[in-house]
Amino acid sequence: MMSSEAFRAGPRQMALDLALPESLARDDFLEADCNAEALALVEAWPQWPAPVVALVGPPGAGKSHLGSIWADLSGARRLAARDLAGVQPSDALATGALLLEDAGPRTSEVPLFHLINAAKEEGAFVLMTAREAPVSWGTSLRDLGSRLRALPVARLAEPEDGLLRAVLVKLFADRQMLCDVEVVEYLARRMERSLDAARRLVAALDRETLETGRRLTRPLAAQVLERVMQPTLI
Repeated sequence: MMSSEAFRAGPRQMALDLALPESLARDDFLEADCNAEALALVEAWPQWPAPVVALVGPPGAGKSHLGSIWADLSGARRLAARDLAGVQPSDALATGALLLEDAGPRTSEVPLFHLINAAKEEGAFVLMTAREAPVSWGTSLRDLGSRLRALPVARLAEPEDGLLRAVLVKLFADRQMLCDVEVVEYLARRMERSLDAARRLVAALDRETLETGRRLTRPLAAQVLERVMQPTLI
């Protein structure tokens, strides 16, 4: 038997899973205390304290957005750290700047060591993004360890309430969704505190409203929030 809630919601329609392109331009980056240090470092280029620097922060903190801003500013080549072993340092630094994304303890040590040395020798720049500070990676190469300890690091913290609210408003606007202030406040106080979680939550709410034809209300937001934010069972 159909529940009263399902009856009120009406039949569900299939919503097309169309990923909306996210703008990573400078004008779309929302500044806040939690990312001020990292933004200042990016915008200080090329007056950096060292040829190689690192942006460190949790998933969804804005590392990719800042990296994209810097790559556009510097003309940097973009390279995933997992692919570093297959690229010669001279090729990686061909434009004089390299954005090395998602570096960490599993990044190939010898290629990374040669990349850092090449950047210094060639007067090139490298911006590494990582979840953990390079000093904590634990390397087997002593010389690489010393170089990682010397890297300047700019940290991004978890977003504060004001930034979360602003991000939610922007994400809803990007999807042309009408959302009351009450709903934004409700979500910001209860959701996981990351920008990645905000993206997942707004996408889920968009899908729910399209499939059911329901308005975005606080009860609907509560229902979707509980479903999206609950731990995944394996």
